[in-house]
Amino acid sequence: MTLSAAPDARAAREALAADARCRSCGSGGLRLFLSLGDLPLPDALLREDQLDGPEPRFPLDVAFCRACSLVQILEDVPPEQLFVENYLYFSSFSEGLLRHSREHAERLVEERALGPESFVCEVASNDGYMLRNFVERGIPVLGIDPAPTQAAAAEAAGVPTLTEFFGPHVARRVREEQGPADVIVANNVMAHTPDLNGLVAGMAILLADDGIVTIENTYVKDLIDHCEFDTIYHEHFCYFSCTAVDRLARRHGLELVRVDHFPDLQGGTLRWRLARHGPAHESVARYLRAEEEDGLTDASYYERFAERVEGVRRNLRALLGDLAADGASIAAYGAAAKGSTLVNYAGIGPQHVSFVVDRNEHKQGLFMPGTHIPVRHPDALLEEQPDYVLLLAWNYRDEVMRQQAEYRERGGKFIVPVPTPEVV
Repeated sequence: MTLSAAPDARAAREALAADARCRSCGSGGLRLFLSLGDLPLPDALLREDQLDGPEPRFPLDVAFCRACSLVQILEDVPPEQLFVENYLYFSSFSEGLLRHSREHAERLVEERALGPESFVCEVASNDGYMLRNFVERGIPVLGIDPAPTQAAAAEAAGVPTLTEFFGPHVARRVREEQGPADVIVANNVMAHTPDLNGLVAGMAILLADDGIVTIENTYVKDLIDHCEFDTIYHEHFCYFSCTAVDRLARRHGLELVRVDHFPDLQGGTLRWRLARHGPAHESVARYLRAEEEDGLTDASYYERFAERVEGVRRNLRALLGDLAADGASIAAYGAAAKGSTLVNYAGIGPQHVSFVVDRNEHKQGLFMPGTHIPVRHPDALLEEQPDYVLLLAWNYRDEVMRQQAEYRERGGKFIVPVPTPEVV
Protein backbone atom coordinates (compact mmCIF):
# COMPACT_ATOMS: atom_id res chain seq x y z
CA MET A 1 0.00 0.00 0.00
CA THR A 2 1.29 3.45 -0.92
CA LEU A 3 -0.11 6.66 0.44
CA SER A 4 -2.28 7.08 -2.63
CA ALA A 5 -4.51 4.16 -1.57
CA ALA A 6 -6.81 3.19 1.34
CA PRO A 7 -7.72 6.62 2.79
CA ASP A 8 -8.80 5.27 6.19
CA ALA A 9 -5.59 3.30 6.64
CA ARG A 10 -3.59 6.28 5.39
CA ALA A 11 -5.19 8.59 7.94
CA ALA A 12 -4.45 6.15 10.76
CA ARG A 13 -0.80 5.83 9.75
CA GLU A 14 -0.42 9.59 9.37
CA ALA A 15 -1.77 10.03 12.90
CA LEU A 16 0.80 7.55 14.22
CA ALA A 17 3.57 9.50 12.48
CA ALA A 18 2.38 12.78 13.94
CA ASP A 19 2.50 11.25 17.43
CA ALA A 20 5.98 9.72 16.94
CA ARG A 21 9.27 11.29 17.99
CA CYS A 22 12.26 11.72 15.70
CA ARG A 23 15.01 9.16 16.26
CA SER A 24 17.63 11.89 16.07
CA CYS A 25 16.38 15.20 17.50
CA GLY A 26 13.32 13.98 19.41
CA SER A 27 10.92 16.37 17.69
CA GLY A 28 7.30 15.39 17.12
CA GLY A 29 5.02 15.95 14.16
CA LEU A 30 6.79 13.65 11.71
CA ARG A 31 5.38 13.74 8.18
CA LEU A 32 4.50 10.32 6.74
CA PHE A 33 5.20 10.16 3.00
CA LEU A 34 5.33 6.45 2.10
CA SER A 35 3.76 3.24 3.37
CA LEU A 36 4.81 -0.12 1.92
CA GLY A 37 2.32 -2.03 4.03
CA ASP A 38 2.99 -4.86 6.49
CA LEU A 39 6.02 -6.86 5.34
CA PRO A 40 8.00 -9.79 6.77
CA LEU A 41 11.49 -9.21 8.13
CA PRO A 42 13.74 -9.06 5.07
CA ASP A 43 16.45 -11.49 6.17
CA ALA A 44 14.15 -13.98 7.91
CA LEU A 45 14.59 -16.66 5.25
CA LEU A 46 12.75 -19.90 5.92
CA ARG A 47 13.60 -23.57 5.97
CA GLU A 48 11.19 -25.86 4.15
CA ASP A 49 9.74 -27.12 7.43
CA GLN A 50 8.83 -23.53 8.40
CA LEU A 51 6.79 -22.67 5.32
CA ASP A 52 3.45 -23.50 6.91
CA GLY A 53 4.18 -21.79 10.21
CA PRO A 54 3.47 -18.23 11.37
CA GLU A 55 5.49 -15.47 9.75
CA PRO A 56 5.56 -12.15 11.63
CA ARG A 57 4.90 -9.00 9.59
CA PHE A 58 5.57 -5.42 10.60
CA PRO A 59 4.44 -2.05 9.22
CA LEU A 60 6.91 -0.34 6.92
CA ASP A 61 6.02 3.35 7.05
CA VAL A 62 8.49 6.12 6.18
CA ALA A 63 8.39 9.66 7.58
CA PHE A 64 10.30 12.95 7.41
CA CYS A 65 11.35 15.08 10.39
CA ARG A 66 10.80 18.73 9.58
CA ALA A 67 13.08 19.79 12.46
CA CYS A 68 16.32 17.97 11.52
CA SER A 69 15.53 16.55 8.01
CA LEU A 70 15.99 12.90 9.01
CA VAL A 71 14.04 10.32 6.98
CA GLN A 72 13.08 7.33 9.11
CA ILE A 73 10.77 4.36 9.45
CA LEU A 74 8.29 4.38 12.32
CA GLU A 75 8.35 0.74 13.45
CA ASP A 76 10.86 -0.53 16.00
CA VAL A 77 11.66 -4.20 15.51
CA PRO A 78 13.98 -5.42 18.31
CA PRO A 79 17.61 -5.34 17.06
CA GLU A 80 18.20 -8.88 18.31
CA GLN A 81 15.42 -10.10 16.04
CA LEU A 82 16.98 -8.32 13.07
CA PHE A 83 20.73 -8.72 13.52
CA VAL A 84 21.18 -11.84 15.62
CA GLU A 85 18.32 -14.26 15.02
CA ASN A 86 17.70 -13.62 11.30
CA TYR A 87 20.85 -12.01 9.90
CA LEU A 88 22.53 -13.82 7.00
CA TYR A 89 24.38 -10.94 5.30
CA PHE A 90 28.12 -11.46 4.70
CA SER A 91 30.00 -8.53 3.17
CA SER A 92 32.73 -10.69 1.63
CA PHE A 93 30.41 -12.14 -1.02
CA SER A 94 30.59 -8.86 -2.98
CA GLU A 95 33.75 -8.41 -5.03
CA GLY A 96 32.95 -4.77 -5.64
CA LEU A 97 32.48 -4.03 -1.95
CA LEU A 98 35.76 -5.77 -1.10
CA ARG A 99 37.59 -3.65 -3.68
CA HIS A 100 35.95 -0.45 -2.43
CA SER A 101 36.83 -1.30 1.20
CA ARG A 102 40.46 -2.04 0.38
CA GLU A 103 40.83 1.29 -1.39
CA HIS A 104 39.23 3.02 1.59
CA ALA A 105 41.59 1.30 4.04
CA GLU A 106 44.65 2.10 1.96
CA ARG A 107 43.64 5.76 1.81
CA LEU A 108 43.18 5.89 5.59
CA VAL A 109 46.56 4.26 6.22
CA GLU A 110 48.28 6.80 3.99
CA GLU A 111 46.39 9.93 5.10
CA ARG A 112 46.49 9.16 8.82
CA ALA A 113 50.00 7.59 8.83
CA LEU A 114 48.61 4.53 10.59
CA GLY A 115 51.06 2.00 11.98
CA PRO A 116 51.72 -0.47 14.83
CA GLU A 117 51.02 2.22 17.45
CA SER A 118 47.64 3.13 15.97
CA PHE A 119 44.22 1.70 16.79
CA VAL A 120 41.40 1.23 14.27
CA CYS A 121 37.93 0.21 15.44
CA GLU A 122 35.02 -0.75 13.20
CA VAL A 123 31.40 -0.70 14.29
CA ALA A 124 29.37 -3.44 12.55
CA SER A 125 32.50 -5.14 11.24
CA ASN A 126 30.56 -8.10 9.82
CA ASP A 127 32.96 -10.85 8.70
CA GLY A 128 36.08 -8.68 8.99
CA TYR A 129 36.08 -7.72 5.31
CA MET A 130 37.30 -4.17 6.04
CA LEU A 131 39.57 -4.63 9.04
CA ARG A 132 41.55 -7.40 7.35
CA ASN A 133 43.20 -4.69 5.28
CA PHE A 134 44.63 -3.10 8.42
CA VAL A 135 45.59 -6.43 10.02
CA GLU A 136 47.70 -7.23 6.94
CA ARG A 137 49.73 -4.09 7.65
CA GLY A 138 50.26 -4.84 11.34
CA ILE A 139 47.84 -2.16 12.55
CA PRO A 140 45.93 -3.05 15.73
CA VAL A 141 42.18 -3.34 15.17
CA LEU A 142 38.96 -4.29 16.90
CA GLY A 143 35.69 -5.19 15.26
CA ILE A 144 32.36 -4.84 17.07
CA ASP A 145 29.38 -6.74 15.68
CA PRO A 146 26.39 -8.42 17.36
CA ALA A 147 25.90 -11.13 14.72
CA PRO A 148 27.60 -14.29 16.07
CA THR A 149 28.14 -16.11 12.78
CA GLN A 150 29.70 -13.09 11.11
CA ALA A 151 31.83 -12.33 14.18
CA ALA A 152 33.11 -15.92 14.20
CA ALA A 153 34.07 -15.58 10.53
CA ALA A 154 35.97 -12.39 11.33
CA GLU A 155 37.84 -14.07 14.18
CA ALA A 156 38.76 -16.93 11.86
CA ALA A 157 40.19 -14.36 9.45
CA GLY A 158 42.39 -12.89 12.18
CA VAL A 159 40.18 -9.92 13.10
CA PRO A 160 39.55 -9.65 16.87
CA THR A 161 35.85 -9.02 17.34
CA LEU A 162 33.46 -8.18 20.18
CA THR A 163 30.08 -9.84 19.64
CA GLU A 164 28.03 -6.98 21.06
CA PHE A 165 25.88 -4.03 20.06
CA PHE A 166 27.94 -0.83 20.09
CA GLY A 167 26.98 2.03 22.39
CA PRO A 168 28.40 4.30 25.10
CA HIS A 169 28.96 1.48 27.60
CA VAL A 170 30.94 -0.60 25.10
CA ALA A 171 32.86 2.49 23.96
CA ARG A 172 33.95 3.29 27.51
CA ARG A 173 35.11 -0.28 28.13
CA VAL A 174 37.07 -0.46 24.88
CA ARG A 175 38.73 2.90 25.54
CA GLU A 176 39.72 1.83 29.06
CA GLU A 177 41.14 -1.48 27.84
CA GLN A 178 42.71 -0.51 24.50
CA GLY A 179 42.91 3.27 24.46
CA PRO A 180 41.24 5.80 22.18
CA ALA A 181 40.67 4.98 18.51
CA ASP A 182 42.59 6.90 15.87
CA VAL A 183 40.04 5.82 13.28
CA ILE A 184 36.48 4.59 13.75
CA VAL A 185 34.89 3.01 10.68
CA ALA A 186 31.10 2.66 10.49
CA ASN A 187 30.06 1.37 7.08
CA ASN A 188 26.38 0.63 6.46
CA VAL A 189 25.54 0.61 10.15
CA MET A 190 24.17 4.04 11.02
CA ALA A 191 21.00 3.25 9.09
CA HIS A 192 20.73 -0.03 11.00
CA THR A 193 20.74 1.66 14.40
CA PRO A 194 17.46 2.57 16.14
CA ASP A 195 19.36 4.54 18.82
CA LEU A 196 21.24 7.07 16.69
CA ASN A 197 22.26 9.22 19.62
CA GLY A 198 23.66 6.21 21.49
CA LEU A 199 25.71 5.24 18.44
CA VAL A 200 27.23 8.67 17.88
CA ALA A 201 27.71 9.28 21.61
CA GLY A 202 29.70 6.03 21.73
CA MET A 203 31.84 7.17 18.82
CA ALA A 204 32.55 10.47 20.58
CA ILE A 205 33.61 8.60 23.73
CA LEU A 206 35.94 6.21 21.91
CA LEU A 207 37.49 8.67 19.45
CA ALA A 208 40.96 10.11 20.07
CA ASP A 209 41.17 13.89 20.27
CA ASP A 210 42.74 14.06 16.80
CA GLY A 211 40.97 10.98 15.43
CA ILE A 212 38.37 10.67 12.70
CA VAL A 213 35.15 8.75 12.14
CA THR A 214 34.24 7.59 8.64
CA ILE A 215 30.62 6.65 8.01
CA GLU A 216 29.11 5.23 4.83
CA ASN A 217 25.44 4.84 4.04
CA THR A 218 22.98 5.17 1.20
CA TYR A 219 22.37 8.81 0.28
CA VAL A 220 18.68 9.65 0.65
CA LYS A 221 18.81 11.94 -2.40
CA ASP A 222 19.91 9.03 -4.60
CA LEU A 223 17.24 6.82 -3.03
CA ILE A 224 14.49 9.32 -3.82
CA ASP A 225 15.74 10.53 -7.19
CA HIS A 226 16.31 6.99 -8.53
CA CYS A 227 13.17 5.52 -6.91
CA GLU A 228 15.20 2.99 -4.92
CA PHE A 229 12.29 2.15 -2.63
CA ASP A 230 13.49 -1.43 -2.11
CA THR A 231 16.38 0.00 -0.09
CA ILE A 232 13.71 0.64 2.54
CA TYR A 233 13.27 -2.28 4.93
CA HIS A 234 13.02 -2.98 8.65
CA GLU A 235 16.79 -3.25 9.15
CA HIS A 236 17.16 0.32 7.86
CA PHE A 237 15.71 2.59 10.50
CA CYS A 238 16.95 5.83 8.89
CA TYR A 239 17.95 7.35 5.54
CA PHE A 240 20.43 10.19 5.64
CA SER A 241 21.09 13.53 4.05
CA CYS A 242 24.18 15.57 4.88
CA THR A 243 21.92 18.00 6.72
CA ALA A 244 20.65 15.25 9.03
CA VAL A 245 24.17 13.90 9.65
CA ASP A 246 25.56 17.37 10.37
CA ARG A 247 22.88 18.08 12.98
CA LEU A 248 23.28 14.66 14.58
CA ALA A 249 27.07 14.98 14.83
CA ARG A 250 26.96 18.46 16.38
CA ARG A 251 24.67 17.18 19.11
CA HIS A 252 27.56 15.01 20.34
CA GLY A 253 30.48 17.40 19.98
CA LEU A 254 31.55 16.21 16.55
CA GLU A 255 31.75 18.09 13.26
CA LEU A 256 31.10 17.02 9.69
CA VAL A 257 34.42 17.76 7.99
CA ARG A 258 34.22 16.00 4.62
CA VAL A 259 31.70 14.39 2.23
CA ASP A 260 32.53 11.95 -0.59
CA HIS A 261 29.98 10.55 -3.05
CA PHE A 262 30.12 7.08 -4.61
CA PRO A 263 27.20 7.11 -7.08
CA ASP A 264 27.73 3.51 -8.24
CA LEU A 265 28.02 1.94 -4.77
CA GLN A 266 24.79 0.46 -3.36
CA GLY A 267 22.68 2.70 -5.57
CA GLY A 268 24.45 5.84 -4.37
CA THR A 269 26.50 6.09 -1.16
CA LEU A 270 27.97 8.98 0.78
CA ARG A 271 30.99 8.78 3.04
CA TRP A 272 30.82 11.28 5.86
CA ARG A 273 33.95 12.10 7.83
CA LEU A 274 33.51 13.36 11.40
CA ALA A 275 36.08 14.85 13.77
CA ARG A 276 36.15 16.81 17.00
CA HIS A 277 37.49 19.88 15.24
CA GLY A 278 37.68 21.30 11.72
CA PRO A 279 38.69 22.66 9.35
CA ALA A 280 35.93 21.39 7.11
CA HIS A 281 36.55 20.44 3.49
CA GLU A 282 34.71 22.56 0.92
CA SER A 283 32.49 19.56 0.16
CA VAL A 284 30.58 20.06 3.42
CA ALA A 285 29.31 23.56 2.63
CA ARG A 286 28.66 22.53 -0.97
CA TYR A 287 26.45 19.56 -0.03
CA LEU A 288 24.57 21.42 2.70
CA ARG A 289 23.84 24.30 0.36
CA ALA A 290 22.78 21.99 -2.49
CA GLU A 291 20.40 20.04 -0.23
CA GLU A 292 18.63 23.20 0.81
CA GLU A 293 18.42 24.42 -2.79
CA ASP A 294 17.17 21.05 -4.06
CA GLY A 295 14.49 20.81 -1.37
CA LEU A 296 15.83 17.94 0.77
CA THR A 297 15.06 19.98 3.89
CA ASP A 298 11.37 20.25 2.96
CA ALA A 299 8.68 17.56 3.21
CA SER A 300 7.35 18.23 -0.29
CA TYR A 301 10.53 16.76 -1.82
CA TYR A 302 9.61 13.36 -0.38
CA GLU A 303 5.84 13.41 -0.76
CA ARG A 304 5.97 12.92 -4.54
CA PHE A 305 7.89 9.68 -4.03
CA ALA A 306 4.89 7.46 -3.23
CA GLU A 307 3.30 7.87 -6.65
CA ARG A 308 6.54 6.90 -8.39
CA VAL A 309 6.90 3.81 -6.18
CA GLU A 310 3.37 2.70 -7.06
CA GLY A 311 4.26 3.14 -10.74
CA VAL A 312 7.24 0.78 -10.43
CA ARG A 313 5.06 -1.87 -8.79
CA ARG A 314 2.35 -1.55 -11.40
CA ASN A 315 4.75 -1.60 -14.36
CA LEU A 316 6.83 -4.48 -13.02
CA ARG A 317 3.81 -6.68 -12.40
CA ALA A 318 2.53 -5.88 -15.90
CA LEU A 319 5.88 -6.75 -17.46
CA LEU A 320 6.17 -10.07 -15.61
CA GLY A 321 2.56 -10.89 -16.41
CA ASP A 322 3.07 -10.24 -20.12
CA LEU A 323 6.22 -12.35 -20.22
CA ALA A 324 4.53 -15.22 -18.39
CA ALA A 325 1.55 -15.02 -20.77
CA ASP A 326 3.99 -15.45 -23.64
CA GLY A 327 5.36 -18.61 -22.00
CA ALA A 328 8.64 -17.11 -20.81
CA SER A 329 10.46 -18.63 -17.83
CA ILE A 330 11.67 -16.19 -15.16
CA ALA A 331 14.14 -16.50 -12.27
CA ALA A 332 15.65 -13.84 -10.02
CA TYR A 333 19.10 -12.87 -8.75
CA GLY A 334 19.71 -11.73 -5.18
CA ALA A 335 17.99 -13.05 -2.03
CA ALA A 336 19.00 -9.94 -0.08
CA ALA A 337 16.87 -7.62 2.03
CA LYS A 338 16.13 -5.21 -0.82
CA GLY A 339 14.88 -8.13 -2.90
CA SER A 340 12.56 -9.14 -0.09
CA THR A 341 11.06 -5.65 0.03
CA LEU A 342 10.52 -5.56 -3.71
CA VAL A 343 8.90 -8.96 -4.19
CA ASN A 344 6.68 -8.66 -1.12
CA TYR A 345 5.54 -5.13 -1.85
CA ALA A 346 4.95 -5.92 -5.53
CA GLY A 347 3.23 -9.24 -4.78
CA ILE A 348 5.73 -11.29 -6.80
CA GLY A 349 5.76 -14.97 -5.87
CA PRO A 350 6.60 -18.41 -7.29
CA GLN A 351 3.84 -17.95 -9.87
CA HIS A 352 5.96 -15.18 -11.39
CA VAL A 353 9.52 -16.23 -10.47
CA SER A 354 10.41 -19.90 -10.21
CA PHE A 355 13.56 -19.46 -8.09
CA VAL A 356 16.10 -16.88 -6.95
CA VAL A 357 19.87 -17.41 -6.94
CA ASP A 358 22.40 -15.99 -4.50
CA ARG A 359 26.16 -16.43 -4.01
CA ASN A 360 25.77 -16.48 -0.23
CA GLU A 361 25.86 -20.18 0.65
CA HIS A 362 24.13 -19.46 3.97
CA LYS A 363 20.95 -18.60 2.01
CA GLN A 364 20.98 -21.42 -0.51
CA GLY A 365 18.36 -24.07 0.17
CA LEU A 366 16.15 -21.62 2.06
CA PHE A 367 13.06 -19.69 0.96
CA MET A 368 12.45 -15.96 0.63
CA PRO A 369 10.36 -14.52 3.48
CA GLY A 370 6.73 -13.86 2.66
CA THR A 371 6.78 -15.08 -0.94
CA HIS A 372 8.51 -18.45 -0.28
CA ILE A 373 10.50 -18.34 -3.53
CA PRO A 374 13.27 -20.99 -3.23
CA VAL A 375 16.91 -19.82 -3.11
CA ARG A 376 19.49 -21.70 -5.19
CA HIS A 377 23.15 -21.48 -6.19
CA PRO A 378 23.92 -19.17 -9.17
CA ASP A 379 24.85 -22.26 -11.21
CA ALA A 380 21.10 -22.87 -11.49
CA LEU A 381 20.92 -20.10 -14.10
CA LEU A 382 23.04 -22.17 -16.48
CA GLU A 383 21.38 -25.43 -15.49
CA GLU A 384 17.85 -24.11 -16.06
CA GLN A 385 18.61 -21.28 -18.52
CA PRO A 386 15.47 -19.22 -17.76
CA ASP A 387 14.52 -16.70 -20.43
CA TYR A 388 14.69 -13.79 -17.99
CA VAL A 389 16.29 -13.02 -14.64
CA LEU A 390 14.77 -10.34 -12.41
CA LEU A 391 17.80 -8.52 -11.00
CA LEU A 392 16.81 -7.96 -7.37
CA ALA A 393 20.46 -7.11 -6.58
CA TRP A 394 20.44 -4.22 -9.07
CA ASN A 395 22.92 -2.34 -6.88
CA TYR A 396 25.52 -4.89 -8.04
CA ARG A 397 24.38 -4.72 -11.65
CA ASP A 398 27.79 -4.52 -13.33
CA GLU A 399 29.30 -7.19 -11.07
CA VAL A 400 26.41 -9.60 -11.68
CA MET A 401 26.48 -9.00 -15.43
CA ARG A 402 30.17 -9.92 -15.51
CA GLN A 403 29.58 -13.04 -13.41
CA GLN A 404 26.72 -14.14 -15.65
CA ALA A 405 28.42 -13.54 -19.02
CA GLU A 406 27.81 -17.12 -20.14
CA TYR A 407 24.10 -16.95 -19.25
CA ARG A 408 23.78 -13.81 -21.35
CA GLU A 409 25.79 -15.28 -24.23
CA ARG A 410 23.27 -18.12 -24.34
CA GLY A 411 20.50 -15.58 -24.86
CA GLY A 412 19.41 -14.92 -21.28
CA LYS A 413 18.11 -11.44 -20.45
CA PHE A 414 17.95 -9.44 -17.24
CA ILE A 415 15.06 -7.35 -15.93
CA VAL A 416 16.26 -4.33 -13.93
CA PRO A 417 13.31 -3.16 -11.75
CA VAL A 418 14.35 0.38 -10.71
CA PRO A 419 14.17 3.27 -11.35
CA THR A 420 11.77 1.91 -13.95
CA PRO A 421 11.45 -1.73 -15.06
CA GLU A 422 13.48 -2.47 -18.19
CA VAL A 423 14.88 -5.52 -20.00
CA VAL A 424 18.64 -5.46 -20.65
